[in-house]
Amino acid sequence: MSVIAVDASLTRRRLAAILSADVAGYSRLMGEDEEGTLKTLSACRSSIEGCVAKNNGRVVSTAGDSVLAEFPSTVDAVRCALDMQDGIAACNVDLPPARRMEFRMGINLGDVIVEGNDIFGDGVNIAARLQASAEPGAIVVAGAVYDQVRQKLPIAFADLGAQRFKNIADPVRAYRLERAGVEGDPLRAAIKSEPGSTPVTDKPSIAVLPFQNMSGDAEQEYFVDGIVEDVITELSRYPDLFVIARNSTFTYKGRAVDIKQVGRELGVRYVVEGSARKAGNRVRITVQLIDAGKGHHLWAERFERDLADVFAVQDEITQMIVAALPGRVEAAQTELAKRKPPQEMAAYDYLLRAKDYHHKRSKDDNFKAQEMIEKAIERDPDYAEAHAWRACILGQSWAQGYGVTTKDLADESERMARTLETLGANDFECHRLLAALHLYFFRNLERAQFHQEQAYALVPNDPRVLSQQGELLTWLGRPLEAIEWVERALSLDPSEANRRAGYLAQAQFCARDYERAIQTYRRVSPLRAPHHAFIAASHAMLGRAAEADSHIREAIRLNARLTVREMLTNAPFANQSDADHLHDACLKAGLPSGDA
Repeated sequence: MSVIAVDASLTRRRLAAILSADVAGYSRLMGEDEEGTLKTLSACRSSIEGCVAKNNGRVVSTAGDSVLAEFPSTVDAVRCALDMQDGIAACNVDLPPARRMEFRMGINLGDVIVEGNDIFGDGVNIAARLQASAEPGAIVVAGAVYDQVRQKLPIAFADLGAQRFKNIADPVRAYRLERAGVEGDPLRAAIKSEPGSTPVTDKPSIAVLPFQNMSGDAEQEYFVDGIVEDVITELSRYPDLFVIARNSTFTYKGRAVDIKQVGRELGVRYVVEGSARKAGNRVRITVQLIDAGKGHHLWAERFERDLADVFAVQDEITQMIVAALPGRVEAAQTELAKRKPPQEMAAYDYLLRAKDYHHKRSKDDNFKAQEMIEKAIERDPDYAEAHAWRACILGQSWAQGYGVTTKDLADESERMARTLETLGANDFECHRLLAALHLYFFRNLERAQFHQEQAYALVPNDPRVLSQQGELLTWLGRPLEAIEWVERALSLDPSEANRRAGYLAQAQFCARDYERAIQTYRRVSPLRAPHHAFIAASHAMLGRAAEADSHIREAIRLNARLTVREMLTNAPFANQSDADHLHDACLKAGLPSGDA
C-alpha cells in the first residue's frame, strides 16, 4: 500500500472571529452616481481599516464593495463592527438620505483554512450569509459569537432564531445587535430623526412593552411575560420589521410610561402594549398597537380563552397577536407612503404601494402594482422581497386574466426563480413564491415542498404560509391535513376568509366531503369559473344533476374556454387517482372534456 505525503505547511487551520460586510444597495448607488459613490466608499474603507487595526484585527480582502476581516477575539470583532458603523455614520453625515452608504455586517466564530493571506471554509461562508441577512446599517452575529460576548459588552440582542442558509448544512442561530438608549450608537443612528420627533427607520420599527398583569395574582406574572417574550421573538422573524429586543423593552416593566417618550428613547415608530386578567379558569388578554409619534391607537384586540392548558393558551394567543400585528403595522406604513411625493419614495415605500394595489385585485390596480414594484426594484435591485412580490403580482395578472399569459409567465418564471434563489435564502416571501413557482410552473413537487418548509421555518405564524401549506397538501393527496392548515390560517386572519375559503373547499372536495365543499364555496367572493366547476362536480357526485348543470352553465359563461383538460392542467396532483377523481366528477357534471 502506498502512502501519499501531504505538506501540512501549505494549509493551516485556526479558530477566528470573522467579520463580513458589504454596502446595501451598492448597484443602485453606482448606477446613480459612480464618482460620488466611489468617493464615499473610499472614505468608509479608510475608516473601516482604521477600526480593524485598532481592534487587533486583520483585513483579509476588500473586493468590490465588500470587506472581510478576521480577529483573534469575538469581543474585538463586535467592538470593531460597532466602531465601523460609527465611522460609516460620520462619512454619511453630509449626504442626502438617498446617497448615504449603509453597510450590512455579519460576524461568525469558526474554524478557517488559511492559505497565504486568504481565509476559507464554512466559518467564512456563514459570516457572509449572516451579513447578507442583515438589514442596512445592522449587525447580525452567530449564536457562537452571542454566547461569547453577551455578558461582556453593554449591548442587547434580538433573537432571530435558527436560520437556514444556502449551502450551509445545519441551521445557524442568529442575533441582531442593539444598544437601545446608548448615545451615539450607530444602530440607533439609522433610526433617529429630528430632536423631539419619533425616530424611524426605512422599515417599520416596533417595541413590545411588558404587559400588565391585572389579575392580582403574582404567580401569573410568568404567563404574561412569556406571551410578551414569544411575541417579540416571533415578530423578529419578519424581515420587514425592526423589533427591539426584550432586554431593552423589559426595562419599562412595572413603570408608568409615556408612549411618545418610549418611542423617542427606543427609536421606534410603533409601540405594542397590553394587559392580562385571569378570573377563575378564564384569561383575557388585551393588545393595542400605538403610533408612538402621535400617541394614536391604530388597532386593539381582545383575546379570551379557557385556561385548561396554560401553555397551549399562551401559544395560541401569541400566534394570533403575531398573525395580526405585521399586517396592521404594514397598513399604517402604507398610509404614510401614500402621503409621500413620488420623488421622495424609497424602495420600501414603493413596495408598500405595490402591495396595496395588488390587494385590491382589479385589472387597473394590478397594472399600477406592476409599475410600483418595478420602481422598488429600480431603487434597490438586490431587494429580495420586492422580487418576491413582483412574482406574486405577475401571478395575479396571470391567474385573473389581466394580461400576463401562461407563455409570458412561463418565459419569465425561470429568471424569477433564479433571482429569488440568489437573493432570498433568508426571506420567507421568496421561499413562499418559489414554492408556488415550482408547484404550478415547474411541476416539481419536491422543490415546492422544500421551499414551503423553508418559508414555514422562517415565519411559522404567517397566515399566507399556513394557507399555502394547505394548498400544497391538497395536491400531494393529503386533503384532511390540508383542511387543518387552511382552517388555522382562517382563524388567524379572518379578513381573507372570502379568498382562502376556496382553498378549504378544494381540499374538502378532494377529501370527498362534497356537501361541506359546496357550503364552503358559498363563502368565496367573487366566485370564478373554476369555483363553479368544483361546485358543479360536487353536486354531480351527490346525484344532483340540475344543480350541477346550473353551475356548469355559469362557469362557461365566465370562461367559454373552460374544459376538463384545463381544470386538470391547473391542478398539479401528485397522485393519478386524485386527477382521475376530478376528471370523472367534472365530466359527470357536464363540463366539456376539451379532448380533440
